[in-house]
Amino acid sequence: MKVRVLVAMSGGVDSSVAAAILAQAGHDVEGATLKLWGGPSDSGCCSVADVEDARRVARQLGIDHHVFNFTDAFEAKVVTPYVADHAEGRTPNPCIECNRSIKFGLLLERALRLGFDALATGHHARVVVDHDSGAPRLRRGADSEKDQSYVLSMLTGRELGKVVLPVGDLTKAEVRARAGELRLGTAQKPDSQDVCFIHSTRGRRGFLAERMPLHGAELVEASSGEVVGTVAAGELVTVGQRRGLGVAVDGRRRYALTVDARARCITVGPSDQAVGTRVALDRAGWVGPALARGDRALAQTSAHGAAAACTWEADAVVFDEPQPLVAPGQTVALYDAADPDAVVGAAVATVAADPVVAAVVAPSTVR
Repeated sequence: MKVRVLVAMSGGVDSSVAAAILAQAGHDVEGATLKLWGGPSDSGCCSVADVEDARRVARQLGIDHHVFNFTDAFEAKVVTPYVADHAEGRTPNPCIECNRSIKFGLLLERALRLGFDALATGHHARVVVDHDSGAPRLRRGADSEKDQSYVLSMLTGRELGKVVLPVGDLTKAEVRARAGELRLGTAQKPDSQDVCFIHSTRGRRGFLAERMPLHGAELVEASSGEVVGTVAAGELVTVGQRRGLGVAVDGRRRYALTVDARARCITVGPSDQAVGTRVALDRAGWVGPALARGDRALAQTSAHGAAAACTWEADAVVFDEPQPLVAPGQTVALYDAADPDAVVGAAVATVAADPVVAAVVAPSTVR
């Protein structure tokens, strides 16, 4: 059945091929590139060059191309919360929030308002229809190395019913091969890797320093309460971090176990303390029916991490085996225990695993 589809074209090879697949299938296709960030960027995302790359591909494919300016919304919904999270000692996922609020929020709403039947992107994931319920479900992409179901795990059935992911059944090599066959200018374009508003020469520190004060913090040994070092900017430290702390006790490097930005206190401990079995969660969202307390699931805590077996406890997951600490602010994607490729929902970590660690050193011990 022929449908009218708006393709979010980032200027990269994946979205270029997504548009080509839909156009070749006979659908009524148009492309749209988003202007999100007006500041300096060299990440290969949201730049003028990306807009031009997308426009050239659209011209090659014979489809109309639009540019939508969402800079104000991006600032309000992605950048401002990103800064606020760091000020509170959290580690946010700006790309996931961009997907939630902008691409599958504002852009999807605009596409539907303009009369399109669906929104397509170049993400490596799959939307399938459940045979029993007839409802859409999100599954991992065919290329396990490029799977992006984690960054889409916050999508619910409401959005998935209007989303098309044409490259989800292809490997990255197959995507580039198709782009080469079509002589698309993006065929060999490198993937963007970084947060679009963080410039490589300024980094996260430089970006945040322009928007908020950064404060020094003491590094406090969790087991003894002893101050063992300091960092120049506690707001930049992530739970689970080892590099950059510059502290070792008894010849063993220390990891950040908790970050209290307000108290300017970071508790640290050896690697065997930088793991836990429980992660408290909030902001849970579901593709279909919510998990019930005691249900089994698989939880993935980073874009390229492995999913680990766990039990859902309504406001937390409890892992079967100790896992690296999860920084507050990070998304935890939940997969079906019986069908590991199927996303069932996602939530956001609120405290590091095993809250007993956070209580070892109270903020009042910091001088």
